[in-house]
Formats: sequence, structure tokens, C-alpha cells
Amino acid sequence: MVRQESDAALRRCAECGGHAYGAPACTVCRDLVDGIVEGEWAAFLRQWDTDAGSDQERALAEMVAAEPDRHDWRLVDAALDRLVCPDCGDRLTHGPVGCAACDRTHGYRYAAIETDRPGVPPGNEHAIRVNVSVVRRPQVTSESEVLVRRLLLPFLLAGFLPTTEEAQRVSALAKMSPPGRRAHLVERAVAALAEDFSRTRRAAPAAGSSPTSPGTPAATRRRSGRGRSR
Repeated sequence: MVRQESDAALRRCAECGGHAYGAPACTVCRDLVDGIVEGEWAAFLRQWDTDAGSDQERALAEMVAAEPDRHDWRLVDAALDRLVCPDCGDRLTHGPVGCAACDRTHGYRYAAIETDRPGVPPGNEHAIRVNVSVVRRPQVTSESEVLVRRLLLPFLLAGFLPTTEEAQRVSALAKMSPPGRRAHLVERAVAALAEDFSRTRRAAPAAGSSPTSPGTPAATRRRSGRGRSR
């Protein structure tokens, strides 16, 4: 599967005023994040000429969940949403902290295929899928990490990818900042990193070796392996 040039232009949400996709407490942003995986699933159902809510849809979800290494991560995540955890009764992988079946299946999901979009740094798609997973399962992650992940997500969708050092610096800022100013400070730090990234990309020679240059391969397929979430 070859990704389109971009999933989302960086823009403000008319409902919450933040960057679109970046506020799980906002109904519009939450629906946009869910749409990242739901759009893939809808196309999959059309391919199989299957109706949503049918017994065949559940069978397809079970098939995809049983062989995640053969499918795109968005498809796998959407399939898991349609299955019920036998232990906790919640959507599979969305259960509470300590649910063994949810935790086990969550580890398997990282065997799924990740396909980078044209023109983005290698690994951008992996970053998107990890951040989407954290934003959609906030109950199993620290508050500071959820904050960083949700504020980064809109920029990742627009093609940004922080270095490991940059990501660690933002994470440390979130942990050290006073609760009342944490969101504001982290949002500023993420925006500054993304702006630096954009300037570098604009300045790169058209035929240069930058991973975001037009000379980059159209797409990069990778599997992150069980349990690899970073």
C-alpha cells in the first residue's frame, strides 16, 4: 500500500482552536484521529463487498487480527476495534491497565506493516501509528506522555519527524513543567521544532540527499516487530 502525499495539512480545529487531531477531549479531533484507521477499514470493506456491522465484517476483523504481519497497521487497529476482549469485555487492546489479553494483543499489533508516505522522513509512519495508539488508549499511559503524543500528532501527519534527542527533550519538558503551564509550554516547543524542520526542508536542494527531498523513494514499508512501540 502506497500512502498519499499527506494525510492532513496542519490546520486549526474550528471546535477547540488547537491543531486538528491534537485534542482527544474535543469531539471533532477525536473523530479525526479515529478516522485515520476507520478510513482504511471502510476501503477494506468495499474491497470485500462487505457491509459494516455484518457477520462477515467480524470474520474479516478476526482474520486481520490473527495475521497482523500481512496487513497495514491502520487496518489492524481498525480490526481490533471490532473485537471484544475475552477478559475485560472492552474493545480489544482498549481495556484497563493490567488486562492480560489486551496487553498481549497490543504487543502483537506492532508486527503490522508501516508504509511511509512519499516525501516524509523514513520512520514517520511508525511515529504516527505509535502516537495514534497512545492518544486512543490514554488510560494506559502517563498524562505527560499523552500530552506530548497528542500535540506531536498533527505535525507528524503533516510530515514532521523529531529526532530521538528532540523527542526526549520535549518529553522531559512535559515532566518538569508546572501542571498549569505544561500544555502551553509543550505546544510551543513542538511548534518550534516543526518550524525548524520546515525551514530545513524548504532550504534543501531539490535533488539533495535529504530524506524529505523528491529523490526519496515513494514509500518505505517496514514492520516494527512485536512489542516495538518507539
